[in-house]
Amino acid sequence: MPTSLQAIADKAKKDQEHRFRNLFGMLNVSYIGACWPKLNKRSAAGVDRISARTYEEGLWGHIQDLVERLKGNRYRAKLVRRQYIPKEPGKMRPLGIPATEDKLLQKAVAGILEAIYEQEFLPCSYGYRPKVGAKTAVMELSRQLRTESYTAIVEADIKGFFDNLDWVKLVELLSKRIDDRRFLRLIQKWLKAGILEPNGMVIHPLTGTPQGGIVSPVLSNIYLHYALDEWFETVVKKHCRGKAILCRYADDFVCAFEFSSDAQRFYKALGLRLEKFGLQLAADKTKIIQFDAHGQDAKASFDFLGFEFRWEHDWKGRAFLGRRTARKKLRKSLAAFAQWIREHRSLKLRETMRLVNSKLRGYYNYYGIPGNSKSLNQFFWEVTQLLRKWLNRRSQKRSLRWRNMRPC
Repeated sequence: MPTSLQAIADKAKKDQEHRFRNLFGMLNVSYIGACWPKLNKRSAAGVDRISARTYEEGLWGHIQDLVERLKGNRYRAKLVRRQYIPKEPGKMRPLGIPATEDKLLQKAVAGILEAIYEQEFLPCSYGYRPKVGAKTAVMELSRQLRTESYTAIVEADIKGFFDNLDWVKLVELLSKRIDDRRFLRLIQKWLKAGILEPNGMVIHPLTGTPQGGIVSPVLSNIYLHYALDEWFETVVKKHCRGKAILCRYADDFVCAFEFSSDAQRFYKALGLRLEKFGLQLAADKTKIIQFDAHGQDAKASFDFLGFEFRWEHDWKGRAFLGRRTARKKLRKSLAAFAQWIREHRSLKLRETMRLVNSKLRGYYNYYGIPGNSKSLNQFFWEVTQLLRKWLNRRSQKRSLRWRNMRPC
């Protein structure tokens, strides 16, 4: 961390009531230039079609020009190019792709925000934070469920969180720690930037922050820190008869309670709490699950971050927490691989196998946890079947037999 950011982090940790000023002045040539190596150079270009490689050819000249426009109040955020990717059968997830210049400036602002708010974020938040991630959240939730006597789970889903984030409320929350109007106006410029749809239409939303923007994850964490995390820690826990925990990754979260009555009260209060921040619960995806190791419902389970959690029993009748790849995620991964192999089956066999092995390693790195061997073996078997099927369709003659699969 640069010295200036470390000083901000130390001050934020030492004085939790301090409001920072002159953050806009930190956006100089040297600091923005230091953020360039942290930018993903392989990401797609924005509306101006200027890639990271093209921008890098005259990097310092571009940064100097950017800083001059910032200081002269002449900087304007470009439109965000929207792309859609498959989410579920029949549904698409919208992603926003800012221009390369906007990505760089957002990276610089995100670094400042992280230096301030990393000192405030609670341990229950795992999304888009340094040194933690989705797998960390899965492991910590598993540890808590194994070691404590939780009997009820509240599985919740916020309806269209990134599309319904309230700009006015967000600026109000940011103002608790930031006393710099120019810095806050810069963030508002990205929020209010129009969105260019694939069909050429430009829309100007009144709420939300585009998924895909570099500054969006830290803004969403700040918003949910005040809307959910802090409220759960300071209010919900104090009104519970027993123990209670919250585990959140971005806008995905689950809560576990020792007593079912506490879960019922939280379930009723959660919707009202989120409404104060302009958010709504997805009624069809929010529910209470009786999740007791010794309960009557042996088939009770819930999904979180691509894993299905459920209680199982060994041959001696002792309960243990079982985890496997969520069936919906397994089907989605197989469908994505089938689509990929159809489009790339014309590659040379050695190159195809190299890419397949890379995909398998990525899959195993995430889903490879103790107790999930059955799902991993199923995925490998299905991938092998798909691979053999589509590679044999490259010509009328069958070119790949089972005995050839393993050596490849």
